[in-house]
Amino acid sequence: MSIEPDPKDRVPKFAPGQLMATRNAVQSVSIDDILYALHRHILGDWGDLCEEDWKLNEDALASGGRLLSVYHTASGVKFYVITEWDRSVTTVLLPEDY
Repeated sequence: MSIEPDPKDRVPKFAPGQLMATRNAVQSVSIDDILYALHRHILGDWGDLCEEDWKLNEDALASGGRLLSVYHTASGVKFYVITEWDRSVTTVLLPEDY
């Protein structure tokens, strides 16, 4: 027997605005990994953030602050997904692009 996830966990928490990616991210991260990370980010799964930064994102959802997620590909490439405070743009980038 499988347990279905709670439907509220599949509801987007915000609109991401225009989607962008740096050249480095596009060259280093597969499109499947980028799309999966964007999906997680929009649902409020902030990836590999520490508890303090996770809470900052939760607070930013309510107050309109910037949102940051950290993910890793299967091969270990670390990348960020950042949504600007006004939700106008969400960018996928590598740490060295920051």
